[in-house]
Amino acid sequence: MFKILATEQRARRGEFDTVHGKIQTPVFMNVGTLGAIKGAVSTLDLKEVGCQVELSNTYHLHLRPGDAVVKDLGGLHKFINWDRPILTDSGGFQVFSLASLRKIKEEGVYFSSHIDGHKIFMGPEESMQIQSNLASTIAMAFDECVALPAKYEYAKKSCERTYRWLERCKDEMKRLNQKDDTINKKQMLFGINQGATFDDLRIENMKQIANLDLDGYAIGGLAVGETHEEMYHILDVTVPFAPENKPRYLMGVGTPINILEAVDRGVDFFDCVIASRNARHANLFTDNGYMNLLNAKYERDMRPIDENCQCPACKNYSRAYIRHLFKAKEMLAMRLCVLHNLYFYNHLMEEIRTAIENKNFAQFKKEKIEKFSRRL
Repeated sequence: MFKILATEQRARRGEFDTVHGKIQTPVFMNVGTLGAIKGAVSTLDLKEVGCQVELSNTYHLHLRPGDAVVKDLGGLHKFINWDRPILTDSGGFQVFSLASLRKIKEEGVYFSSHIDGHKIFMGPEESMQIQSNLASTIAMAFDECVALPAKYEYAKKSCERTYRWLERCKDEMKRLNQKDDTINKKQMLFGINQGATFDDLRIENMKQIANLDLDGYAIGGLAVGETHEEMYHILDVTVPFAPENKPRYLMGVGTPINILEAVDRGVDFFDCVIASRNARHANLFTDNGYMNLLNAKYERDMRPIDENCQCPACKNYSRAYIRHLFKAKEMLAMRLCVLHNLYFYNHLMEEIRTAIENKNFAQFKKEKIEKFSRRL
């Protein structure tokens, strides 16, 4: 299913074959938590900006509109009108982000809904059942994302429990994929490596989950409080123990510089809300550095956001106009900027893939980091 087409040191250029089409890697997945990108961006727009994979969230879709509703309507692809791959997060991140609303037990996690407070239980089997109802291309295993800094003993116990949950996820997915009424009988399962910032826990956990022969391997529990240097160190010690012939996914990361550094360490899949979230606040990524469009100096600037960009916003509108829309609180401002940032990320991944193919990724990375470190 996963074929490596080119390498440059640890960086990999690959192709991942799925029931919903091929994914060219390294790839950035655009985050549509509830089945939509925040900022009034449709699935038709996603194709225009080069999105390969849309990412949605199991916990949130379970609450609204309900995974049973989505299944009755033909699955998430049909529901949101998207014919390319979808990855669904397992709900494990909500174990971290909703810490004040949950209790963790061996059987799973008891939540109080962040919407109306009603009680929810989600364990490995429930997470797989919800994701099967959603019929995503790739389902993520149910795990605990431990808050950092973490105590060693707690991180160790959490790691061991997450591994036991992963075994249950694998068994349940196998059962679900054999059911007559399952929409996507070729749904894939990615396991998640945990271990906080402890080298020995990370390495041992990756060795364990590698033995389960899953469809892909994610590194979770990063970008949640550690420094960039700590994150890169964990990748350095952990990635070598992930299977060579399976895709590797760094969850929730990150900035363009984070992505370049992680690709250099052998990572293939990425996702992060930063592209759309920053755009909705007029913070934009460009090939020449980072820009805040609300700055007064752009009031009469008739140039596009990025003069080298071919996104719908840059091809048609000026900095001055989009800045005016923000000041006037017009929704179009957010939409145009989200389109720009998503195009920027997807185009960056194209450039990364080409650089690896051409064996000049090291130089490409050096030049891009220098540019991306600037504030315009």
